[in-house]
Amino acid sequence: MGPRNENQLEKAAIKIQSWWRGNMVRWTLLHAALRAWVIQCWWRLMQAKMLEQRRCLALRLYTCQEWAVVKVQAQVRMWQARRRFLQTHQAACIIQSHWRWHASQTRGLIQGRYEVRASRLELDIEILMT
Repeated sequence: MGPRNENQLEKAAIKIQSWWRGNMVRWTLLHAALRAWVIQCWWRLMQAKMLEQRRCLALRLYTCQEWAVVKVQAQVRMWQARRRFLQTHQAACIIQSHWRWHASQTRGLIQGRYEVRASRLELDIEILMT
């Protein structure tokens, strides 16, 4: 083997080594990019889950607040309705008691007659005070 063959062998070995190093670098870069992509996908998934959890929490909080408002409104409306009913009931009791008193004072003392003539009502009432 002469110097020429050795020189050619050395150049061939250098070419093979550079090809191998290039392939190794490309493989390493490819795998690093794939790992980065996997990590990015995982991170996006985690962000989506956290966002969904925050959204669900905000929705639950809003729902609780809305129910509290509805319950308070229902209580106030019930209180108002009960107050109106009690006022009406009290007024009715007062009217009834006055009417009963009046009826007891004038019982049997009102006399009268009525007649219907040609679509007119004629009414004669006589009140006797004793």
